[in-house]
Amino acid sequence: MQMIIDGIHVDSSDNKTIDIYNSATMEFITTVPSATEQDVNRAIEAAQVGQVAWGDLPQYKRSAILQKCAFAIEANLKELSESLTGEMGKIISEARPEIAVSAQIFRGYAEMANHKYGHTMSDYQNGSETDIIFTRHEPIGVVACISPFNYPVELCSQKMAAALAVGNSVIIKPATDNPLTLIKVVELCHEAGVPGNVLQIVTGRGSVIGELLSKDPRIDAISLTGSTEVGISVMKNAADTIKAVFLELGGNDPFVVFEDADMELAVREAASGRVKNAGQTCCSPKRFIVHNSVKAEFVAGVKAYLENLRLGSPFDETVELGSLINENAAKDVKKQVDSTIALGAKLVCGGSIYDRTYFEPTILDDVTLDMPIATTMECFGPVLPVLGFDTFEEAIEIANKTPFGLQGGVISRDMSLAIRAASKIKVGAVVINGSGNYRNCDQPFGGVKMSGLGREGICCTLDEMTQEKSYILKNVLI
Repeated sequence: MQMIIDGIHVDSSDNKTIDIYNSATMEFITTVPSATEQDVNRAIEAAQVGQVAWGDLPQYKRSAILQKCAFAIEANLKELSESLTGEMGKIISEARPEIAVSAQIFRGYAEMANHKYGHTMSDYQNGSETDIIFTRHEPIGVVACISPFNYPVELCSQKMAAALAVGNSVIIKPATDNPLTLIKVVELCHEAGVPGNVLQIVTGRGSVIGELLSKDPRIDAISLTGSTEVGISVMKNAADTIKAVFLELGGNDPFVVFEDADMELAVREAASGRVKNAGQTCCSPKRFIVHNSVKAEFVAGVKAYLENLRLGSPFDETVELGSLINENAAKDVKKQVDSTIALGAKLVCGGSIYDRTYFEPTILDDVTLDMPIATTMECFGPVLPVLGFDTFEEAIEIANKTPFGLQGGVISRDMSLAIRAASKIKVGAVVINGSGNYRNCDQPFGGVKMSGLGREGICCTLDEMTQEKSYILKNVLI
C-alpha cells in the first residue's frame, strides 16, 4: 500500500518499505513506504501551497466538504472496521464504534467551525472610544498530526478534522504498525473533495518522520498523541522554531473504590475499563486504589469477571479481549508484571503471554507505592495493580503520587465524597461512578503534569487550531 503525497499514491524515494502484520495472528498483510527526508520535504512543500487556497475557501464550503467526509466514512464503516481489526487486533465490536465516532467527529467540527465567532471590544479604555476593535480566527498554517496505534482513526480524526475545518493543511504521520485504515480514510476524504495537497499521509518510522516534522520551520503546529517520552522529544525539537505543540501523552490513571461503593458496579467498571482495547488506552484505569475493608471482595469480583471473559478471534462479535499491537508490546508487559512480582506484589491470576501477541488478564494484589507500576510506570496491557488504603487522605495521596495526570475514576454511593475526591485528584477529568476510560468527542480531553499540554475536543480544539487576530479600525467613529 502506498502513502499519499500531493494527492498522488507514491512509494518512498529510495523504495524502502515497512512490513505490516495482522497483530492478532502475526500474518503478513502488505508493505508501506518508509519515507525519506526527500519525501517529507515534498509533502511540506505541497502542504504550504495547498493551505493558501484551502484557507481562502469560504467556511461554508470547507464545512460542506467535511460533512461529505463524514458521510463517506459512515458509508464505508464495514470495510474500515474490518481493516482496523485486521491490522491491529482490536476486536470488531470496538473497531466499529471507533470508525462511527470518527465520522461524528468530522461532522461535529464542521458544524462548530460554521459558528466560530470572533469578538468585538468595548470602548472601556479611555482614548479608544473612536476605534473599533474586532477579532477573527485565522488558520495556523501547516499542521502535522502524529497519530498513535491504539485508536488510530478516532484520535487522528480529532486532529485532522479540527485542523481542516478552520483552513489548515494537514500532514499525517500514522503509527508505524497500523497505518492502513488511516490511508483508506484519507482516500475517502480526497474523494469527498479535500484537495490532495491539503491532506497528506506519510508512512515510516516515527524516529525519522516525527523528528523531521517537529524540527522543520515550515510546519506551524504539531498535534501528537503518544508516549510521554516521544512528547518530550517533539517538544524539544519544536522549541527551536517556537511552533505550537499540542500533546496528549501517557497516563497512570487512578481508580478509587471507597468503602461504601456499589461493589458490582466497581468490579464491572474496573475490569471492563482495563481490558478494553486489550489495556492499550491512555486513559484506562491503571492503578486500583481500594479501601482495605472491601479490597478482598473487589479482587475476588474482578478475578471472577476476568475468568469469564470470552476469548478468540477479534472478528468474532462475542469476543471481549483483543491482542496487543505486536510481540514486543506483549514482552514489555510481561517484564513489567514480573518486575512488580519480584518487588513483592501477589499474582492473583494471569501474568503470561499467549499466542505471541496476547496477554492474559492479570491482577496484582498488595501493590505498594515503592513499586514503579504504582507511580511512574505506564503498563499498556490488561493488568490490574491493586493498592489498599484506609483513609480519604491516603487514597488521594496514592492517586496523586505519579508524574502523570490524564483521567481518573471514583466509585462511591456518597456523591459529596465522590465529588470531593474528584476535586483533589490532579488529572484532566474524573468519572464519578465509572472508570476513567471514557471519552466524549465534545469534552475537553487532555491531562496535567506529564500527561500533556492542551485540550482536544469539539468544544475547544478549534481555538488551538487557529490564531485569533485583532483588527483595529482606528478613529473610524470620528
